[in-house]
Amino acid sequence: MSLVINRLCRELIENHHYFEETVLVGVQPRGTFLSERISRKINSILNISSLQLGMLDISFYRDDFRRRENPIEPQSIDMNFSIESKNVVLIDDVLYTGRSVRAAIDALMAFGRPKKIELLILIDRRFSRHLPIQPNYVGSTIDVIDSEKVVVEWKEKHGKDQVIMKKNNYES
Repeated sequence: MSLVINRLCRELIENHHYFEETVLVGVQPRGTFLSERISRKINSILNISSLQLGMLDISFYRDDFRRRENPIEPQSIDMNFSIESKNVVLIDDVLYTGRSVRAAIDALMAFGRPKKIELLILIDRRFSRHLPIQPNYVGSTIDVIDSEKVVVEWKEKHGKDQVIMKKNNYES
């Protein structure tokens, strides 16, 4: 996973140089680990302290907010900056149907009107979109059937970094 994150950081640096006009935004809850690692790696490569990182709660913007059996628990928002006229790199772990990304774009608008929004994804499930959303940066592409789920586990929370495919229990 560290090799993939390093490559993604190099691609971001190539396109955004010193991030003067670019902010990183992790989609909570699962995109936060990836966005924090990317932020730390870019800071260490470029030795900059101006890189802005925010965490975005999309709970109330989801189209299944009132349809779920288990209620969504809102996360704390850590977006202490405006995205007005900035390039925003939206970061999440798995791109599946595209609905979470749509919700994240809606939620972003509360923080200003960005100049541009790009999407960075660790795992792209490619063949399962419900919306016409495609990532700009992809760590890996995994083709799985709809009855399977892709789960990313992080060392900070689960003890080790790994990507797991398992049968979908249809609760998430």
